[in-house]
Amino acid sequence: MFRSHGKAQQILLIILLVVISVETGAASDSDALAISQNIQILHMPFGTILDPVFASSDPASPNYSQIVRYTRAGDSAIWTGHYLAAEAFRYGATRSSEALSNTKQALAGVHALLDVTGNDLLARCLVPVDSPYLAAIQKEEAGHGIYYNKLKGRDYFWIGNTSRDQYSGVMFGLGVAYDLIDDANMRNVIRGDVTRVLNYLLAHSWNVVMPDGRISTTFLHRPDQMLSFLQVGRRVNPQKFGSTYTAYRSVYASSVALPIYFDNLDEHDSYFKFNLNYINLYNLIRLEEDSSTYKTLYTHAYDKLRQRTQLHGNADFNMLDRDLKRADAGHDTATVLLLQLWLQRPRRDYWIDLRGKYAACGADRACSPIPVNERVNTDFLWQRSPFLLFGGGFGTIETAAIDYILPYWMARQDGLNP
Repeated sequence: MFRSHGKAQQILLIILLVVISVETGAASDSDALAISQNIQILHMPFGTILDPVFASSDPASPNYSQIVRYTRAGDSAIWTGHYLAAEAFRYGATRSSEALSNTKQALAGVHALLDVTGNDLLARCLVPVDSPYLAAIQKEEAGHGIYYNKLKGRDYFWIGNTSRDQYSGVMFGLGVAYDLIDDANMRNVIRGDVTRVLNYLLAHSWNVVMPDGRISTTFLHRPDQMLSFLQVGRRVNPQKFGSTYTAYRSVYASSVALPIYFDNLDEHDSYFKFNLNYINLYNLIRLEEDSSTYKTLYTHAYDKLRQRTQLHGNADFNMLDRDLKRADAGHDTATVLLLQLWLQRPRRDYWIDLRGKYAACGADRACSPIPVNERVNTDFLWQRSPFLLFGGGFGTIETAAIDYILPYWMARQDGLNP
């Protein structure tokens, strides 16, 4: 749609489309603060991020606010990491004691995900065995493997089959929090947890091994992710990981762009890959010395990622880009308006079908990005394809809304006023 336009015209056209769609007033801290309070009340029943399932989708029903179970436990680690980053950015912007407390709670959740396995393997989620929601969570996540252990004298089960996604979210959050939090005890916990993650991965040759010996995933084909993790390790514990990072960098830096090129081949399917690439390259690039010749290689890979996604109407990617590159008035305006559009979205997973409303260029994809306020509700909007024409559920699952507060507090920390 935009191929005949120059970059400046493309950006102006996106802004125009967003402006036309906006019907509400500007966002404010009050919206973000209310979301954080709701997360604390409803979305962290066991210390990590989960989404509640309610008895009814009808706001007029007396059962509309009745929680019957929890879902999306298999992705609890990645979103706890993102929530950790969001509250750390909030603290960086406001110095709020509540933000510091929330960051501490999210950090405790990450810490528990490493403790509960007994060997520093990262769990997807942990749940007390006396929870009334145990049966439903175990039924939904049985395919990942259910394991048991004690933690501080209490019996828990934890979910295995841990993926690179879960590790990436956790390392993203730990890396961000370390640089924004000035509490010495919390920084020590971060240093310890990053060290545990890396010691485990290095000891297992970058394979993630379940208690039965099965390898759930490997990082060996992802030089970008290995280097990103080691970069965070070098930042928080240079004596332990400085030389290891340097050695890996000399071997793998030239290959960082290869998986990015591969992921860029398709801009719709498995869209979550772009979120993973952004958060891993974010720490890898921002923590590399400006004088380093390797930073050019990393930035080249990032530029290819950005070129593929910059017109997708993604507030989160825009803010990560702003931190890595430089302020851009056009993108800043678009980001503010995208966040305003987010506030128009339903918080529940009602079924959405936009076929017939927008031109289709595939069975489930539109030809152009769909306005943010009309996109399918999901766990984290910015990791879902902006072209998706239909999807959702029954209107009973509430999103945690980390997809709002993360880019919002990044913007505030950077001096913007969404």
